[in-house]
Amino acid sequence: MCTQEHIYAEHGNGCSEEMPQDREDAHWSRELSGAFGDLGTFLPHVVAALSVVGMAPFGVLAGFGLFYIATGLIYALPVAVQPMKAASAAILVSDMSPGSVAACGLIVGLVFLALGVTGAIGRLARIVPDAVVSGLQLGLGLTLALLGLRMMLTDWVIAVVAAGLLVALLWVPRCPAALVALAGATGVAVVRDGVPAVSLDPGLPNLALIVPSWTDLWRGFELAALPQIPLTLTNAIIVTATLSGTLFAKRAHRVTPRNLALTTGAANLLLAPLGAYPMCHGAGGMAAHHRFGARGRGAPLIMGSCCLILAGLVGGEAPALLALVPEAAVGCLLVATGWELASALRARAQPLVNWPILAATAAATLAVNAFAGFVLGCLLAWLWPWVRGRLSGRPSGTHSGAAQRYETTDAFKTS
Repeated sequence: MCTQEHIYAEHGNGCSEEMPQDREDAHWSRELSGAFGDLGTFLPHVVAALSVVGMAPFGVLAGFGLFYIATGLIYALPVAVQPMKAASAAILVSDMSPGSVAACGLIVGLVFLALGVTGAIGRLARIVPDAVVSGLQLGLGLTLALLGLRMMLTDWVIAVVAAGLLVALLWVPRCPAALVALAGATGVAVVRDGVPAVSLDPGLPNLALIVPSWTDLWRGFELAALPQIPLTLTNAIIVTATLSGTLFAKRAHRVTPRNLALTTGAANLLLAPLGAYPMCHGAGGMAAHHRFGARGRGAPLIMGSCCLILAGLVGGEAPALLALVPEAAVGCLLVATGWELASALRARAQPLVNWPILAATAAATLAVNAFAGFVLGCLLAWLWPWVRGRLSGRPSGTHSGAAQRYETTDAFKTS
């Protein structure tokens, strides 16, 4: 039976039974493995931010570390912390300064903190059709898997090593499969290509508060925050809340759209002026942590601690050290993550009548982005009763009350 505390009560997607494996106590080795499951998203954006944009390594890494630790303590589940992907893409191609990057984080943070404090985010989440959320989940999963395959093709030897280790070790109970696979693939790459010189530079750097200028604020809003806000609403808030209910059932009672908006907003407002990269939660990241064994707060606490240690030890050598992990090995993690995210739909089966909406949403997400899928899916869901009426040769207004309710509530399932 559904309860008001359950995530589906707020988002409106029904209840599911908790998966048997999620009733078990989290084991440290599985938490350790799951902690590094989302490196496929983390590494490319962070390395680019440090080497292309020239952001200070301490601010970027410490920002992720603090947000990850806070997330683990608040939710007690493997809720991911990720770079904001649309904003990151704009930052990397638009020659944005650290001030503009900080402005983006401040603007996005303010928007989602306001949506969370006022409760407007919950109302937005409830009106999104269930078929659209499922389509976004499927489209994002396929996008991650295809990106992973392209990365694997960059070095087939490393890809075979990493994939072989993953496939073999995922069947071994309590084995940190992701960590072992990454370490093994990195070892092979180092033996084959040599290891670059990386010097440790321990100690805290001089922290300087970043105060964006008016020009920075405008560029941060126009180029990065504007395209990022709808994607954060869909992927980082709505789909993440829904996926957490699918994976963890009643344990996910804290992972609501409102709470996700509050933590996203507060983290960016507090950390962006200190040099942190724009950050949010993400359904793909949660699927990655879960796929490689994480079931509790251990994974985000481990990942956050590693980011803080890396920030304090290596300083300016962070890009070279992170680049040691082969791209093809990271691609293997992305393929597994995409499969995990897409296959979670089995726990939230859609009626046959909703599959055209789901498929169109997934296709638009795969071809363009999550916001395009969101817009197309919502339009189709709102027009679907009329379209079905026209296809059947009768106007939708002539349907019986029961038939009309079935067509609308299947697409806008709220209980």
